[in-house]
Amino acid sequence: MTWPQLPWLSGHDNTGTTIQMCDRLLQIALGPGTADDFLRAELPDVAADFSAQWAAIIGRTPEWRVRAEYGRHSLDELPYRFFADSLDREAAGIWTSPAGDFSLLAAPLKMGTGQELLVFGGRSVKESEVARALVVARCLGYCLQGSSIYDEATRRIARFRNTLQIASSFAGATETQPLLELIATESTRLINCDRASIFIWDRSNKEVIACPALGVEGGTLRLPDNAGIVGEVIQSGSTIRVDDAYEDDRFNKAVDKKSGYRTRTILCVPMKDAQGQRIGAFQILNKNDGIFSDEDEEVLSQLGIQAAVAMQNTREREELIRSHKQLTEQVTPCVQIIGESAAICALRETVARLADTNLPVLILGESGTGKEVVGQALHYYGPRADKPFVAVNCAALTETLLESELFGHERGAFTDAHDTRQGKFELAEGGTLFLDEIGDMSLGGQAKLLRVLEQKVITRVGGAQTIPINVRVVAATNAKLAEAVRQKKFREDLFYRLSVVTLDLPALRDRPEDIIPLAEHFMERFCIQANRPKLGFAPDAKLRLQAHPWPGNIRELRNLMERVAFLCQGERVESHDLAFILSPERDSAIDMSADVGLTEATRRFQQEFIRRGIKRVKGNMSEAAKLLGLHRSNLYRKMRQLDMNEEADAAEAEE
Repeated sequence: MTWPQLPWLSGHDNTGTTIQMCDRLLQIALGPGTADDFLRAELPDVAADFSAQWAAIIGRTPEWRVRAEYGRHSLDELPYRFFADSLDREAAGIWTSPAGDFSLLAAPLKMGTGQELLVFGGRSVKESEVARALVVARCLGYCLQGSSIYDEATRRIARFRNTLQIASSFAGATETQPLLELIATESTRLINCDRASIFIWDRSNKEVIACPALGVEGGTLRLPDNAGIVGEVIQSGSTIRVDDAYEDDRFNKAVDKKSGYRTRTILCVPMKDAQGQRIGAFQILNKNDGIFSDEDEEVLSQLGIQAAVAMQNTREREELIRSHKQLTEQVTPCVQIIGESAAICALRETVARLADTNLPVLILGESGTGKEVVGQALHYYGPRADKPFVAVNCAALTETLLESELFGHERGAFTDAHDTRQGKFELAEGGTLFLDEIGDMSLGGQAKLLRVLEQKVITRVGGAQTIPINVRVVAATNAKLAEAVRQKKFREDLFYRLSVVTLDLPALRDRPEDIIPLAEHFMERFCIQANRPKLGFAPDAKLRLQAHPWPGNIRELRNLMERVAFLCQGERVESHDLAFILSPERDSAIDMSADVGLTEATRRFQQEFIRRGIKRVKGNMSEAAKLLGLHRSNLYRKMRQLDMNEEADAAEAEE
């Protein structure tokens, strides 16, 4: 069974639908007939409203009995322990059968001493219906007071309807402080009292913080969490109602003395989060027309539930905004296009101009040249920086998964679609979607992507509703897309849609002047992670780095610097620190670790060229000679001219 947090009603269609249901219940309740007549007339509509196969009113008096029901269920036995938990917790919850083929939602009809539940179920029950079910159950509870339906229900349902409307207004708050002030103001209006405060429990400091604290300088008041009426409510979890504050020993008169306010009557209820943990107290003062009633207590408790949910949602929203801001501040300095070559300087200028636009950009370049870094720079240096940057590797998605991954799916759309899921386009709303390896996308996926780029709307798999999107698309590939278009492997119309602007990133071997700045940049970052001072590079180490062909481009250089930062034992990087990491086969062909002339460099190149040829044919000297365009005897003679005597002798001996 689950006891989910009540979803926030506003912002959804539930609020208006629930209010209409309450109005309909009221009209039926005020008609002639008994309470059971009312239930028999209303349960079919309740079942229809919730798309349920079965609906019932079940009571514990003390034995369990079904007071009224509509429809049928497929259960061998009803889960009475679950029903008891719902009554004891005074909370709505969902229960699913062990076989997973039938679910029930139970909601108490009345708080406090209530012993009856509204229960409905079917093959699946949505958690989004919990709040609405709780409201309808309360409304049914009001209508069922006594053995007949009388006029008192009219007033109570109207007040409950107002409570729901007030609760729906809480959703507009994006910060906790304004939300608390709104809740306090609306509660005083609804219950017709003078003042209200919400006390947040600061467990770590053993304090409660009142906000708003009217009449107190700064609007905030801190008190010990075990003092006074609020302290007792928080510690015990019980409601306290006081008809004469100055006659109650628990009331702290010092606050009145300091503010000049005169407290007469008090109503204070505990506030709990979704897990049932006490998070504070909700207190109202001075009923304008007498003393606080049981009904006032129930209304304040209902507002407290909604206030706790709203506070939690608002705090989570604040935390997400704060975390995203911190992440953006951390990421932006790291998104740097490092280099001093003319190509990279021009690239930085182009990115700076493009960042302020919404133009689609296609980034081309070999694997490891930094295509995603350029995509991040286009995002974080532009107006979308505070929105999501979402990267998708198209090569990792099969055609069957592509549509669900990009556009999302509805629950039940396919076998494993147990829940509704947003796609990458929705997750990137307002920001940037980076489509890596776009050249590996299937033709079917290309057609779907093109339609989205042209129409600016998506439709989830299994859904019918179109969802507008506001996303900038940046694509990247190491494939030659123009050639793929000619070979009919990539759609020409999608190519032109994506390549409004094309950035071609040069390979690292084509810009050797950028190798040392990049190496120093990565070394600084990884030395911080390795908790050691920044390592410099000896001159011969720099020459060795510049001599390496870097087939893995910047990614290879970055990985090398990470290993050196953790493994280098000296105070600076020497050539020999790189020798055991850089591949000898790649590195020794053009070894510039020492100052050599053209003749010596040529000799070394020829040595390495011959060695690689021999290795390629697994030591067969006749095949090696053919591969190198020489006669076998001439190959041996050339090897001895190049001081490769030992290798030549060994090869002849093996023959």
